[in-house]
Amino acid sequence: MPVLLRALKLLLLGAVMLALWMAGNTLRQGSKQIAVQPLQPLALDEAGAAASLSAAVKARTVSGLLDPAGLEQAFDQLQGHLQQRYPLMHARLKLERVGRTLVYTWPGSDPQAKAVGWLAHQDVAPIAPGTESLWKQPPFSGAIEGGFVWGRGAWDNKGNLIAQFEAVEMLLKAGFQPRRTVILVAGHDEELGGTNGAIPVAKMLQQRGVRFDYVIDEGLTITEGIVPGIAAPVALVGVAEKGYMSLQLAVDAPPGHSSMPPAPGLGAINRLAQALARLDAQPVPGGLSGVAGRMFETLAPEMALPQRVAMSNLWLLGPVVEKMLGGSPSTNALMRTTTAMTMLRAGVKENVLPGRAEAIVNFRLLPGDTAESVTAHVRRVVADDAVEIKAITAGVPASRVSPSDGAAYQRVARTLREVVPGVVVAPGLMLGGTDARWFDDIADHVFRFSPIRTRSEDLSRFHGTDERLSVTHLAEMIRFYHRLLSQSAS
Repeated sequence: MPVLLRALKLLLLGAVMLALWMAGNTLRQGSKQIAVQPLQPLALDEAGAAASLSAAVKARTVSGLLDPAGLEQAFDQLQGHLQQRYPLMHARLKLERVGRTLVYTWPGSDPQAKAVGWLAHQDVAPIAPGTESLWKQPPFSGAIEGGFVWGRGAWDNKGNLIAQFEAVEMLLKAGFQPRRTVILVAGHDEELGGTNGAIPVAKMLQQRGVRFDYVIDEGLTITEGIVPGIAAPVALVGVAEKGYMSLQLAVDAPPGHSSMPPAPGLGAINRLAQALARLDAQPVPGGLSGVAGRMFETLAPEMALPQRVAMSNLWLLGPVVEKMLGGSPSTNALMRTTTAMTMLRAGVKENVLPGRAEAIVNFRLLPGDTAESVTAHVRRVVADDAVEIKAITAGVPASRVSPSDGAAYQRVARTLREVVPGVVVAPGLMLGGTDARWFDDIADHVFRFSPIRTRSEDLSRFHGTDERLSVTHLAEMIRFYHRLLSQSAS
């Protein structure tokens, strides 16, 4: 009995010491937020900016539109509006056109200084057929109603485009002269991959020897009530974006009549299904490292106590935290290269055994993973020579990761905390693709960030029904860009 009592005391002592160690470790993780004095809101023409965004939304610059003449007319409409609303930009900045992409150059007073690059795009995603009647306001009405500008592109990405142009026009009107050259690129085919817009523009600038200190493009946003354990708004600044690749898995097998099926597991569909099931059960390894690790490390000191303790003691609780985060599609995607089965094809008739079954599996590559490493993972998991595995697209590698401890990132973070009082800023990972990826080779830092406030109920509006942007938040976006350029280009 004394031995058991002694063991229990030792266990209790160990538990207390562990708890004290975890508490101390939690308290040692101080805030990583930059201390600033919030700025007085910059006076601006909110109604005029909202009307400008409304006019931009009315131009149906839909990517992939099958009416070339209509699309040309839509771009003429949008670009004519930009020229009319922003006369100083068009009078004092050099404008070049690459296809329908607009490239504005504002020469700096120091030609040796690295440039500043701002990206936005003019094109918008199409409306899902048959859903037009579900919108509260017609999708290309540009209606200003209830404090919002409604319509496709209000958020993605004409809100950023108009906010940038408003900020530049205001700075020109105030007589601001940048030390760094400022280049604005308004792409026309971002929704199609930037093939005829951002890609040739980046090559053109590279040939001219342009080097950017930083480039900022659309991306992550200012979230409200989305990050667990943090009541304050959270701005996630994308310091990298995931890559993209797709593999085709195919199985050939003798065709035949359905009345005489093969032994279990030997038909084309059966064998392919088993391969897909194995892939689904064994995703590409990941974890709380890289950008995801930096993000949670930055957010941890700002969290409520339970989450703060867990995030501050990943040395012990890491596996538990990773399992919890892995249960949500959004946080799981931050931690690993994702595996998505998107297409399946087999058979021509219900009573005929197909001679071939095919599936397309799409992967979004985490920085550090490559097409080769992911393909090797797939072959290892499938472990069946009868399954043919091949790439069907050239794919796009994951971007370079921009540092979050350098002056460029700190400038963005400082600007956010000056313009949006109390906001928590952290580096993040952009899950989708942007035009910014094509500027990696000519920029020291590339950020994917849209200074748009979003709540959980807004997320379905992105490329979905009832896309809109708050007039008040549009004004905040203008203030962000105005402050950022006045600081980073001076």
